[in-house]
Amino acid sequence: MADSPKIIAGPEGFDDVGAVHHENGRVSLHTVDFFPPMVDDPFAYGAIAAANALSDIYASGAVPSVVLNLAGFPKDWDDETLALVFAGAVEKVKEAGALWVGGHTVHSAEPLFGFSVFGELASAAELLTNSAAQPGDQLFLTKSLGTGLVNAAVNKGKVADDIVADAVASMSRLNADFLPAAKACKIRAATDVTGFGLFGHASNLARASQVDLVIYADTLPLLSGVQELAENGGFTGACERGKSALSERVIVDQAIPSWRVNLGFEAETSGGILAAVPAKYASEFAKCFEGNRSVVQVGEVIEGPGNVQSRMSR
Repeated sequence: MADSPKIIAGPEGFDDVGAVHHENGRVSLHTVDFFPPMVDDPFAYGAIAAANALSDIYASGAVPSVVLNLAGFPKDWDDETLALVFAGAVEKVKEAGALWVGGHTVHSAEPLFGFSVFGELASAAELLTNSAAQPGDQLFLTKSLGTGLVNAAVNKGKVADDIVADAVASMSRLNADFLPAAKACKIRAATDVTGFGLFGHASNLARASQVDLVIYADTLPLLSGVQELAENGGFTGACERGKSALSERVIVDQAIPSWRVNLGFEAETSGGILAAVPAKYASEFAKCFEGNRSVVQVGEVIEGPGNVQSRMSR
């Protein structure tokens, strides 16, 4: 039942996971995600799909503990290709320390691959949600943007190998390093940035918390080569769909170059975590990621009706 009092995070709250409260006080977390290939390398495809599915649990404050695989492959895919997809996924699930206990595979016209993931928290107080951002919080993003643009360029065969390699490394990287930083800095609100794009996920956070999120467009970290792709108009249909869906919730300063605006609407794959960090912990949070230039402060939380405001920082 969707209205059960046991459900403390469900479909109506825009959260990354479903969270269920149990009689022993513990909270179980549940999520599922799968998608078609976005890169040519089957090993990378499996790794990215796994990292993407695991990310929802990290964004909610927990360690992924159990996964079930969901897969659909065309009948003409050979065993070597399938073995590489699974090998990439196995590597990431092992890295996360989760148990792969089974799954289900079917034949499908279009390949699909991903996971249902389970995690657990000792109590509801540990759960990170979309509804707990407070005015004064500082917004940090833990990965660079631009995977959607790079993936689109791969499909068109119009992107350099080093740019693809940078994007694959980012998409394959687990968001596990967020957890110790989140606990040390008393974070209560966070979301990972994936298919809805930065503005879409920021909007969910703003609506659920009933605050405005200010995103400084010129501070957003970008993957290598992404600015050139963006300036050349390499955006996908997801960008236009995002603009249409969020037209009343995202307020854009006219001084921002159009390509920077579009980056906020473009879909991301296995992106970083957008975290609302209490102001007094902002410096400490940044220090938790020293050496990772992708982790930057990209905005702040202010009082407001639940919108996203995109501005230049200066």
